Amino acid sequence: MNIALIAHDRKKELMVQFCIAYCGTFAGHSICATATTGRLVSEATGLPIKLYLTAAQGGVQQIGSLIAYNELDLVIFFRDPAYVETGSGNGTVTEIARLCDQYSVPFASNVATAEVLIQGLKRGDLDWRDIVNPKK
Repeated sequence: MNIALIAHDRKKELMVQFCIAYCGTFAGHSICATATTGRLVSEATGLPIKLYLTAAQGGVQQIGSLIAYNELDLVIFFRDPAYVETGSGNGTVTEIARLCDQYSVPFASNVATAEVLIQGLKRGDLDWRDIVNPKK
């Protein structure tokens, strides 16, 4: 499975702790992330992570394009509920959630939902994504 990780600044440490807890599960999958989140997770876990630009430089839009091209199977975007989105919506949690809904990609915006999805990933509940997104 191809998994994307994104976290607002105040949620990056939570993302790191989450990935440490599920490092064994993540190890069997391909992971990508926005630059800062990915670097922090990789340093803490040793997991190989494909890094995209920082969110401010367009990394969230890059991950959005992966969703649109059906190249992601799971997106975890730990959002800070105090963060106020501005602008047209490009590169925001709302836009990522909309793309995940449009392309039927499982999406978690908080640690509780992420944990449910990771447990499902471990059990094989997301194997249907292999039919939608066959390995090339």
